[in-house]
Amino acid sequence: MKLALAQLNPTVGDIAGNAELIRDALLRARDAGAALCAFPELAIIGYPPKDLLLKPAVVEECVAVVHQLAEECRDIAAVIGLPIPSEHETGRTLHNAAALCVAGRVAGYHRKHLLPTYDVFDERRYFEPGPRVDLADLAGARLGISICEDLWNDEHAFSRRLYHDNPIDELARLGAQLFVNCSASPYILRKHAFRLKLMSQVAKRYGLPLAYCNQVGGNDELVFDGNSCVFDAAGQLLAHAKDFEPDLLVADVPLAGSADGGDGKAGAGHGASEVARIESPREGLASVYAALVLGLRDYCRKCGFERVVLGLSGGIDSAVSCAVAVDALGAANVRGFGMPSRYSSGGSVDDARQLAENLGITFDVIPIEPAHAAMEAMLSGVFAGLPEDVTEENIQARVRGNIMMALSNKFGAMLVTTGNKSELAVGYCTLYGDMCGGFSVLSDVPKTMVYDLARWMNTPDCPLYQQFNGPTIPGDTITKPPSAELRPDQTDQDSLPPYDVLDEIIERYVEREQTAKQIIEQMDCDAETVLRIVRLIDLNEYKRKQAAPGLKITGRAFGFGRRMPIAQRYDNRRSVDAGVDR
Repeated sequence: MKLALAQLNPTVGDIAGNAELIRDALLRARDAGAALCAFPELAIIGYPPKDLLLKPAVVEECVAVVHQLAEECRDIAAVIGLPIPSEHETGRTLHNAAALCVAGRVAGYHRKHLLPTYDVFDERRYFEPGPRVDLADLAGARLGISICEDLWNDEHAFSRRLYHDNPIDELARLGAQLFVNCSASPYILRKHAFRLKLMSQVAKRYGLPLAYCNQVGGNDELVFDGNSCVFDAAGQLLAHAKDFEPDLLVADVPLAGSADGGDGKAGAGHGASEVARIESPREGLASVYAALVLGLRDYCRKCGFERVVLGLSGGIDSAVSCAVAVDALGAANVRGFGMPSRYSSGGSVDDARQLAENLGITFDVIPIEPAHAAMEAMLSGVFAGLPEDVTEENIQARVRGNIMMALSNKFGAMLVTTGNKSELAVGYCTLYGDMCGGFSVLSDVPKTMVYDLARWMNTPDCPLYQQFNGPTIPGDTITKPPSAELRPDQTDQDSLPPYDVLDEIIERYVEREQTAKQIIEQMDCDAETVLRIVRLIDLNEYKRKQAAPGLKITGRAFGFGRRMPIAQRYDNRRSVDAGVDR
């Protein structure tokens, strides 16, 4: 069977616009000679639609539009993801489904069985699991259609499975000749390597080819990396789409038990009639960078922002954020502002100006001393007799926040906030100050990774290096000690442990959910430092609840995928003192 995988970038809620993307892909797939074109999970509404699904009119429109698209499926069949009403009188009112469209009509629906409720997923809020597993018949070929999570319960890939059932196993038992999985699987660093291993193992074990069609693009905090692919019945990669951009992948897939591949083994005297395309996915820092660029670009595009502004301090975070913004939106749509205080070094302003010159963006300097001095004078009476502390430092950050919001309003440009995951974790940031902004590029990027990204961006592997014929991040920005410059001779390490230590504690406590006791036992770090950092992480939940949305690139980001209470008194010290491990 010649199969097409339409790797689309839908906009959540834009049913008409998404239908046009589907229609265009169908035409191109038909022209390529494909018999079937598969689309991502919930392609007609975009993933994740969240509480849009609670609006009956939205679901009704999705179903109606898919039926209209089915009428156009005369010379090609399609599998299109959509929400559909449940026919049962109990349970949730919707199913997450895929419609098989063939011969001008919807021939049947295939309902998602495994509904994730971990991390950023909350599908049980809306959907009822599919009541049964069915095969689809397409001109005599038996297709095993599944939706995203249905593929992710393989007993050989997971030490603890989250579900009792395995829909893929049932599809194979019923006699499927080809697995087709429609997905909306978000990007996480190093996740795609696991996907490839999982799909290869599944295809090889059942002796069945497997096609995986994934969504691409940014939707709010999530970035979808595409990377759609096809494996033959021997578990060998047959075709692979591009990453981080829309693509139409077409491949001839031998069906198990058919005349052109009866033994289910591609390459054993049977096989594709033409060589399928295999694109190489980006890995490591290159994939992180691509995710950040795509996530910011799509957030701006889908929310209607054409331009952004940033505060440029000369530091590493604002430099990397600015460079990502230039790649995402173009230099003409990015504007930077330096806002030095009495404590800012001349080198910081010079580094910010050099960055702007390297990236070709407009850069203005607005000293904050007049506003800073005025605030001090206004508060001098009520502050009389009280020692200076973090209050005076925060005044500077909040003056800058006011300035940047004014610039955002005046120029109709979204303010990009530049804080990283390490700072957000321990509250090393100021509410209504440097936390001001509409979107955060680095909120899930640890400080050590920010430095790694900056160094990588100054190599020929980075698109910006190629565009500007050389490094863009000033060397001094990378090598100088990090500082908020809110008091004389200040450095971050006056208040925090070295960032490599801090980031490991955060990774263990937030992403791995290790206890303080486990961290102390497994890290070369004193107990008091660990206890102080995990306490700061817990205490600063109130700040994170008020932070701008930001892109998720690790296994556990701050945001709607980590639901921690603000008013709580869990004490890690007590468990350490008591010797409790869990």
